[in-house]
Amino acid sequence: MEVKNFAAWDYVVFAALFIISSGIGVFFAIKERKKATSREFLVGGRQMSCGPVALSLTASFMSAVTVLGAPSEVYRFGASFTLFFIAYTFVIIFTSELFLPVFYRSGITSTYEYLQLRFNKGVRYAATVIYIVQTILYTGVVVYAPALALNQVTGFDLWGSVFATGIVCTFYCTLGGLKAVVWTDAFQMVVMIVGFLTVLIQGSAQAGGFYNVLELSTNGSRLHIIDFDVDPLRRHTFWTISVGGTFTWLGIYGVNQSTIQRCISCKTEKHAKLALYFNLVGLWIILVCAVFSGLIMYSYFKDCDPWTSGIISAPDQLMPYFVMEIFATMPGLPGLFVACAFSGTLSTVAASINALATVTFEDFVKSCFPHLSDKLSTWISKGLCILFGVMCTSMAVAASFMGSVVQAALSIHGMCGGPMLGLFTLGIVFPFVNWKGALGGLLTGIALAFWVAIGAFIYPAPASKTWPLPLSTNQCVPSNATELVPPALSSRPAIADSWYSISYLYYSAVGCLGCIAAGVIISFLTGHQSGKDIQPMLIRPVCNLFCFWSKEYKTLCWCGVQHDRGSEQETLENGSTWKQGTESVLQNGLRRESLVHSPGYDPKDKSYDNVAFEKITHF
Repeated sequence: MEVKNFAAWDYVVFAALFIISSGIGVFFAIKERKKATSREFLVGGRQMSCGPVALSLTASFMSAVTVLGAPSEVYRFGASFTLFFIAYTFVIIFTSELFLPVFYRSGITSTYEYLQLRFNKGVRYAATVIYIVQTILYTGVVVYAPALALNQVTGFDLWGSVFATGIVCTFYCTLGGLKAVVWTDAFQMVVMIVGFLTVLIQGSAQAGGFYNVLELSTNGSRLHIIDFDVDPLRRHTFWTISVGGTFTWLGIYGVNQSTIQRCISCKTEKHAKLALYFNLVGLWIILVCAVFSGLIMYSYFKDCDPWTSGIISAPDQLMPYFVMEIFATMPGLPGLFVACAFSGTLSTVAASINALATVTFEDFVKSCFPHLSDKLSTWISKGLCILFGVMCTSMAVAASFMGSVVQAALSIHGMCGGPMLGLFTLGIVFPFVNWKGALGGLLTGIALAFWVAIGAFIYPAPASKTWPLPLSTNQCVPSNATELVPPALSSRPAIADSWYSISYLYYSAVGCLGCIAAGVIISFLTGHQSGKDIQPMLIRPVCNLFCFWSKEYKTLCWCGVQHDRGSEQETLENGSTWKQGTESVLQNGLRRESLVHSPGYDPKDKSYDNVAFEKITHF
């Protein structure tokens, strides 16, 4: 393959991204130097507004995996990827109305603090370890994949870009904390949108215009979006994307530390919810951009597919190759697209490093050293940022064995995020589940999810379920390329064509539902939890939606939790019961703190805020 190198202007544009990102970290390090507390560093003092947090959320999870991987998916498999807008919608609704209120009103910093308040320390530590492993693996994919694709297409140095990403992210995370991460993400989100728009405008012009793109895509079966086939072995159908995608992304958004940490950094619960809903608009915009980029690529390459003709060696290189083709005579614009791709990488890696530092500090460091000074706590938090920056960058090496960018990333989230989603659902929705059920359910969910995912890695699904739509090489210049043929399947166990061939989007559902089922059964076998021992703030009484006509049925479904001890507002403003409950649960010395006021309720705004939440450490 002929590698098209960057021009000087491309390097200037690309370098500007790194310089501005680092500059934001330096700015907040200087601006916030007098507020040197771990709380200020890790959650921005809980005074962020919804705008930058919404942009940060979108940028963090619409990484280079989306910028490079999603258009490639549409190019090969068609625009059914559009159906993710259904999954995103359900995910944001469930996150903002089910999970967020519990986390926000609890006044926690790490989501895994909730698990100790609801169950015990063992459940909290198990979940934290799984989250750390999940995040490091995922971050490795996010760092390595775009670097490899850009290296092979543009000649951009592979390990130079990997290490530059790791160093810059670690630098501004360590200096500026969460505020630097959020504001840098906001800037990078703008870069991503601008990069996509330049590709859409120039690409559609090169492909003969927007209507020509739609016509060619229709003729090539790329606009066959809705397929109601219920076969769970099919890679992408209406059900696998809307149902499986909801489970997968709910594990990413609903209970993921990176998301919740940003939401609880908002000044009020209303701001946190608005951030999530504004973020939904951002997700839709990025999704539409990615889908149309894939359709434009197909229209441009419809008679000479660079993948099957051997011009490029992997599908994830399609987008960079396309950009170098359409901007061949426009120096600076290829650099803008590379900046777009790396904006996604930087935002995701920075979010991961900050979240990893937070959970490690809150869940492990404070457990061993409960009486650290604010200054020492801040320095330890910064040290953890450096440690995880090195680990995430190093993990990029392992990512080379994980195949397709999108599938690898969502598979990792499904394997770990699904069981975690199940665990938090057990705690928030099922009051009768005890700690044995929670821990047993988590282990069962992890075992099931890893079983199906590792089995699928060893025994890939049959080509009939995963083979891409037709691609043509009729007008390609003759080369040494061989025709793309389905891989020959060696002797396979019977389970390989059923259980191991399930769509990768269902991994999360398998882990989540397995965790919930096992948790409920184990809790009944070992003696269910008494609802009277659980603080109402830790449970979301969703049964009220289904039993709204009968107080008797509602009370029965509460399983003894005292939701009717007065309004939630009165309970929060009183705070005494919550204080005693918190003290008794945290008696292991992890953090002895009383809540002078629980998160305050503002009747005017009909929302809770973080202003009234004060912590007094007992020495």
